[in-house]
Amino acid sequence: MSLETVVEDVRDEARARAEEIREEGEARADEILSEAEADAEEIIQQREQAVEEQIAGEREQALSSAKLSAKQERLEARRDVLEQVREGVDNAIANIDGDRREELTESLLEAAATEFDESEDVSVYGRASDEELLTDLLSDYEGWSFAGERDCLGGVVVESEQSRVRVNNTFDSLLEDVWDEELKRISERLFEE
Repeated sequence: MSLETVVEDVRDEARARAEEIREEGEARADEILSEAEADAEEIIQQREQAVEEQIAGEREQALSSAKLSAKQERLEARRDVLEQVREGVDNAIANIDGDRREELTESLLEAAATEFDESEDVSVYGRASDEELLTDLLSDYEGWSFAGERDCLGGVVVESEQSRVRVNNTFDSLLEDVWDEELKRISERLFEE
């Protein structure tokens, strides 16, 4: 074998080996490219999912906030209506007059009288416009006198320094008790759901 033949064989082997390395390199490059594309696709999917979750969270938060705001507005509207109803009731009670006012005031005086001894000096306070009515009614009670005005819808505040007892039998205090007890029922009737 000649040197030229040996050189040519070595060249052929080198070319074959180079071709083999090139093919392996291309295959490895294709593999790396494939892996990179798969990684990129996975990253895109993860980001899309994260964005969708963020959007869903923000949507839920906005919806929750809107529901809370609507509930607060509804409660404020109900409060306003209840205030109007209460004002109407206050006005209706304040405008009770004549025999009905006299009957109610007399029964409140009688109820208060059970708290005091007969020998006590008792002071009675009431609405300014009820002074004449109260003075008239108090003529039946020995030691009882009209002591002054009280800012109220009507009724009486009765007290004695001797026993240190005070009875608040005003229309206001009675209305407050009834209002508190019946508020739930009033609300249910006004705002049937």
